[in-house]
Amino acid sequence: MSFIHIAECGCITLFFTKLRYNGWIMSYTELINKLENNISLAVFGKQPLVRRCLVALFAAEHVLLEDVPGVGKTLMAQAIAKSIAGDFRRIQFTPDLLPADITGSSVYDTDSKAFRFVRGAIFANIVLADEINRTTPRTQSAMLEAMNERQVSVDGTTYPLPNPFMVIATENPMEFEGTYPLPESQLDRFLLRVSVGYPDRHNEINILKTHQTSRPIDALRPVLTSEQIVEIQQAVSAIRVDDSINQYILDIVDATRAHEDLLVGVSTRGAIALSRAVQSQALLEGRKFAVPDDVKSLAVSVLAHRIVPKSVLQSNQRRMEESIIERILETIPVPIS
Repeated sequence: MSFIHIAECGCITLFFTKLRYNGWIMSYTELINKLENNISLAVFGKQPLVRRCLVALFAAEHVLLEDVPGVGKTLMAQAIAKSIAGDFRRIQFTPDLLPADITGSSVYDTDSKAFRFVRGAIFANIVLADEINRTTPRTQSAMLEAMNERQVSVDGTTYPLPNPFMVIATENPMEFEGTYPLPESQLDRFLLRVSVGYPDRHNEINILKTHQTSRPIDALRPVLTSEQIVEIQQAVSAIRVDDSINQYILDIVDATRAHEDLLVGVSTRGAIALSRAVQSQALLEGRKFAVPDDVKSLAVSVLAHRIVPKSVLQSNQRRMEESIIERILETIPVPIS
């Protein structure tokens, strides 16, 4: 075979490799856009928030939504759940909520003369943990195994949770009476902590108009199946993260551990969470590889709730945590692609 023929074969191989790559990306991009657009039919003017929640969903992780009442935290969870053909459960966290209400319990069946397991509210694809900081630490701890291991253990028996499985928790950070601060171990199970924020005037006008006649959330229909969500989650694992990106992530994490204003820096679990979030965002952006901007845009949402400042008032703790991560990002050199 001549050199020209070899070169032609190489170009053809490169062409089909690129074609397969583009087809791989486009197939998932179409699904993601369909889901994002459907959620936006009920959640107006919150595209950055929607994408943050999808980062968590496609990373097979969980998200904590924080803000004052009435800005759409519960609506966001409902819109995601209704856009996916899966099971949805809402758990209203209250001081008298028991762990068994979440995980389930063994009940004696008089007909069979034996105990049978009755599943709790955690057995669903999308679980809304509403006002999660209103229940006791003992009940909050019932969520740990479910969120981390995708299973619950009751009376010595382990029960797997559905796949996909995602917890969307909400809390009001401005109200302290009758609330319990989330333990660090619980916070660490959330991939992202995101503030919802108020809508701008244009979108709030649209919200007022549409809610005068109906609720858009009621008309929402599923556009993706649970199997498609699992497929996208598997695709996230195939996103390439260069060694320079891993070094960049660890530089940020190491800086939190040595920071003079922090008692506790980011754990290895936090570093893994940031890497996983970066992979998920890359797929959302239509790329098969991560870039430094993915790390920079996600670092605050992924890491701020995983650090413990030395001294802070409860009312401004979140802002201090985020400010520390932002200052660290300014000091760490960004890797050159």
